[in-house]
Amino acid sequence: MSQCIHDVARWACSNRLQLNAQKTEFIWCAPARRRHRIPTGDVQVGQDSVHPVQSARDLGVYVDGALTMRTHITHVLSSCYSALRQIRSIMPSLSSHALNALVTSLVHSRLDYCNVVFAGLPACDIQRLQSMLNAAVRLVACSSRRDHAFSLLRDRHWLHVKQRVEYKLSMMVHRCLYGDAPSYLLDLITSSADATVRGGLRSAASSTVAVPRTMSSLGDRSFAAAGPRAWNRLPPPLRRVHSVAVFKR
Repeated sequence: MSQCIHDVARWACSNRLQLNAQKTEFIWCAPARRRHRIPTGDVQVGQDSVHPVQSARDLGVYVDGALTMRTHITHVLSSCYSALRQIRSIMPSLSSHALNALVTSLVHSRLDYCNVVFAGLPACDIQRLQSMLNAAVRLVACSSRRDHAFSLLRDRHWLHVKQRVEYKLSMMVHRCLYGDAPSYLLDLITSSADATVRGGLRSAASSTVAVPRTMSSLGDRSFAAAGPRAWNRLPPPLRRVHSVAVFKR
């Protein structure tokens, strides 16, 4: 660890960067069963001392040390419920079209932002997000809390939270196979036809992608594993659609 910290300090110095300890955060990422082995003291980087935190924000996503994403879910729910309260206060002045547009721009956009990090989470965490989506659809439909949200979501063609995650994963895999995905994602997706050990099998001609072996539940949640699993669950005719616009529909 000390060697890695020295390398970071050396890299920053060589690129004329100065560490600001007040704006620098770092977290230890480890499974819950190994959290007791993580040191709790500060880390010395050059002349500065940096204190570890429980969660850190990166590109709007809050990552916690155990990678449970519960801190991020809490922030998403807080912002979405705040938006719903503001929309509710002006509902008498809104048309149906304006109400749908506000919920889509202020609630759906926050729920769908980087939602692939929710892949593989326990059902209790997904249900927290689903409850918020149920509240949003009841607001749009002007229904009470006792009305079942399933039919309201279906009537408006709103996907459930888990289905939204599956859609985003499948869309990313489609861009890797037929679109213009960045190279760091292209390297994670391998068609079954290109896998040498499966080239002669029928699955190689079914437009599926290879699912790598993982050693932990965290590995199952990675895009390299969750993306291919979501893609392989799609119907074969849909997996053969090359057009991004047609695939979205």
